[in-house]
Amino acid sequence: MGSLEGRRIVVTGGAGFLGNHVVQDLRARGAIVAIPRKAHYDLVEPGAAERLVEEESPDIVVHLAARVGGIGANRDNPGAFFYDNLMMGVQLVEACRRHKTPKVVTVGTICSYPKLTPVPFREDELWDGYPEETNAPYGLAKKMLLVQGQAYRQQYGMNVIHLLPVNLYGPGDNFDPGSSHVIPALIKKFQDAQDGGAPRVEVWGTGKASREFLYVEDAASAISLATERYDGAEPVNIGAGFEITIHDLSQLIARKMGYSGEVVFDHTKPDGQPRRCLDTSRAERLFGFRATTNFEEGLGRTIEWYRSTRTK
Repeated sequence: MGSLEGRRIVVTGGAGFLGNHVVQDLRARGAIVAIPRKAHYDLVEPGAAERLVEEESPDIVVHLAARVGGIGANRDNPGAFFYDNLMMGVQLVEACRRHKTPKVVTVGTICSYPKLTPVPFREDELWDGYPEETNAPYGLAKKMLLVQGQAYRQQYGMNVIHLLPVNLYGPGDNFDPGSSHVIPALIKKFQDAQDGGAPRVEVWGTGKASREFLYVEDAASAISLATERYDGAEPVNIGAGFEITIHDLSQLIARKMGYSGEVVFDHTKPDGQPRRCLDTSRAERLFGFRATTNFEEGLGRTIEWYRSTRTK
């Protein structure tokens, strides 16, 4: 695709956690960025995507808008997570086809991988089994954007790329306990326990499951680099290339927050996917991305941000 200088880019979900950082990064590279808001363009609704692409006439669309949440939210809303994510993406890519948008970047999810994918996850293993049950509807809805992009490339010659980011974290994350992911959920739990003098904190699952985490600014850089430099059909992992168990993560956050109480694991709650860790060599080879933020340093910034912005 070449330089993004002067390119008109629509970023769906551009006001969200990841979107804010992507928009900043794209603008720093000279792009002209439009951020559609749900109040004006509810992409789940028929016709909204068509109207957006027609009115904005973008050179590139980066599709970040999604209905997301942690294990609990996925378990409680499987139908809504499937329908909303599928319809947003499918209708948007079709609208881009109809209006001959030069490039579309669809951002999928690590939840699309099979439940028992060998570690590290390689992109070629994406179709080797069914996703972990608690987030399969969400993961499969996002995975269909890869199928659609490849099919449209084959039939219509569209330039659609698909990225697979791992779990993100960082300042500005969602700390709502009803829908947050594991890092912000744990930070809030430990802070609440500290504030209330609670002697113990309960964590979902056995603690044995592992996760990989990518600092949000690194993720934004990866998406911008792919937008600028990658035009291929194959999906690309976006991650940091390491894993940590939920047990060790909980202990690390407790230590960094100065919480000295007991950490107890609730084995009646689901672990989710047993392990997650990506092979990130394709991203480095194809568009030069490698994560640079040290995990403990990024975690410290996230804790600091939460403490400075929360309402007590």
